[in-house]
Amino acid sequence: MKKIIVTIFLILFVNSCNSNEVTENIKNHVSIKTEEFIYEIENALTPQCHASTIAVSGDNVVAAWFGGTHEKNKDVGIWVSLKENNTWSTPIEVVNGVQNEDLRYPCWNPVLFQPKEGPLFLFYKVGPSPREWWGLYVTSDDNGKSWSSPVKLPEGILGPIKNKAVQLENGDILSPTSTEHDGWKVQIERSTDLGKSWSASGDLNDGVEFGAIQPTILFHPNNNLQILCRTENDVISQVWSSDNGNTWGKMTSLSLPNPNSGIDAVTLKDGRHLLVYNPTSKNWGNRVPLTLAVSKDGKEWNNVLELESVTDPAKVEEEEYSYPSIIQAENGLVHIVYTWNRKTVKYVVIDPNKI
Repeated sequence: MKKIIVTIFLILFVNSCNSNEVTENIKNHVSIKTEEFIYEIENALTPQCHASTIAVSGDNVVAAWFGGTHEKNKDVGIWVSLKENNTWSTPIEVVNGVQNEDLRYPCWNPVLFQPKEGPLFLFYKVGPSPREWWGLYVTSDDNGKSWSSPVKLPEGILGPIKNKAVQLENGDILSPTSTEHDGWKVQIERSTDLGKSWSASGDLNDGVEFGAIQPTILFHPNNNLQILCRTENDVISQVWSSDNGNTWGKMTSLSLPNPNSGIDAVTLKDGRHLLVYNPTSKNWGNRVPLTLAVSKDGKEWNNVLELESVTDPAKVEEEEYSYPSIIQAENGLVHIVYTWNRKTVKYVVIDPNKI
């Protein structure tokens, strides 16, 4: 009953607070530098794809996703494509869930992460379901062209569950993660030695007032951090830290809707924050449109453009533009990838100075 009351209140709160309207579509927005598919649908090597991730490593833009006949099927592996000389390479499957000649599990949610020094990381999960999966990673010393053998993460460590890890000024790596086996709960993992070892925080929510997963981390002045989370409560939730993630406050609602779909956000070099999300509020609701929002303080957000809009209102439930990944490269440009109807991966580059 408590959860139902909280959910109803949050729906009313979101509807009253989030009244800003998107005024521009991606097709005519001055910030767009690139808008393309990583591969054309007719060239797809798997019937479905989902959960893409993006990184810049050296001179390469690297994208990864899981692909197979259908999410949760045993043939789902992790696929990678590189953009070199302005062209995306043919995707290759770099890891799969084969355990032995008689047993294979699906792969899930790859996450690319390029630390300030060292190899490119590709974290991913293997297992029969999100309640039972385990975390692994591979690394690349040549900017995504080749990969190491898989390394299983220690017991109790899953790695970044959907969204990128971040690196603090002191070199510590924070991995935003979550678990689903005992309610939806968020945690933060930390490495002080560039990924050689990890420690985990406790749960940042109880899984009752908010069922939250898949956090993304934002930076604020004076060692303040903010995480934004997907929830089953029809809203995006947030948690703040005032000591670079060593301790965390109480999870609360952000005045933005969420249809129980993945989000991602990034703090820009100029201190602003960008968020990519589906601005609908029904639990397991429509994953369209897909919208880019901007904020100066992480609290008040303004929608600036729709990356994807509803193309046919009569068939809106058949459309899906979801699970975004967003980063800012050293040259200042913002790179975004996301699921495009589970058929391919869309890639967009934005000049944030024009937002």
